[in-house]
Amino acid sequence: MTGPKVRDLLERKGDPLQLEALTGDVGLDRAIQTPEASSPGLVLAGYTRRFAAHRLHILGETEITYLASLDPPARRRSLETLLQFDLPAIVIAKGQEPPAELLELARAKGVAVIRTKLKTAEFYRRVKPFLDDAFAPTTTVHGSLADVFGVGLLFLGRSGIGKSECVLDLVERGHRLVADDVVHITRRGNDVLIGRGHELAQHYMEIRGVGLIDIKALFGVRAVRQQKRIEVVVQLEDWDAAREYDRTGLDSQTTALLGVSLPLVTVPLNPGKNLTVICEVVAMSHLQRYSGVDSARQFNERLLQRMAERRQLQEYLEEDNE
Repeated sequence: MTGPKVRDLLERKGDPLQLEALTGDVGLDRAIQTPEASSPGLVLAGYTRRFAAHRLHILGETEITYLASLDPPARRRSLETLLQFDLPAIVIAKGQEPPAELLELARAKGVAVIRTKLKTAEFYRRVKPFLDDAFAPTTTVHGSLADVFGVGLLFLGRSGIGKSECVLDLVERGHRLVADDVVHITRRGNDVLIGRGHELAQHYMEIRGVGLIDIKALFGVRAVRQQKRIEVVVQLEDWDAAREYDRTGLDSQTTALLGVSLPLVTVPLNPGKNLTVICEVVAMSHLQRYSGVDSARQFNERLLQRMAERRQLQEYLEEDNE
């Protein structure tokens, strides 16, 4: 996967990270190849085994102090050892002055040297979300995403089945639109999926027969969200009389997006069905399960318990010969 360029880091995070390019435009078009950042460590002392050259490398106060303690020939050899590798960029933390040899050798190798006023640990903490987001797996699906009682419901189904109309009705009932028609999904970590809309069509919705409507303008800023975690997938389908649909909720279904397993609720549509209320119940049911309450399983356990009690009573009556 091709990562962001060093130039992207400067343009998007230059102010928050207090970045300054000390080598001008040199090396700004190099690609950052991994979401990891680290310090050169023992490479400055000449030990190059297991050195992760593809990472963004940060020189903190310890590294700069070590380089300053060397005599000029030794310092140059140390920096030549570091820059013999194809580094994405070098970042100097805490606003320190870099050795003159570093800027000279970096320009010759075409490697950008960037300075930040942040302390080393703070820079690591702030740059990590940018790198994680840049390298996160992504996909795009045709559907609608809404925040219903704090639960992210992703609506899927064939074109024209009523996904947008369902979400519009949910918005009218006080819930929030995240994206309509096109949903961009990004995986964060191992099991978190974040959905957002297209930047141009954000918070606009197409209703057949009406056209495009601006949800934010019609219902206010509280009716929209910029992004939301996807927690349940609601699959809308045309009613099929020949198919047996789940009626108890005991056989829960799941689906996978970007390698993450999500609960799947299939809702068959037929005339007269109150889809909006059903979706609200789906969200509330998910919240119940999240808090450890599973209505279907509780009912099943009560039923099994009652059957066992009846069986015991029947056996007792059969054995009572007095």
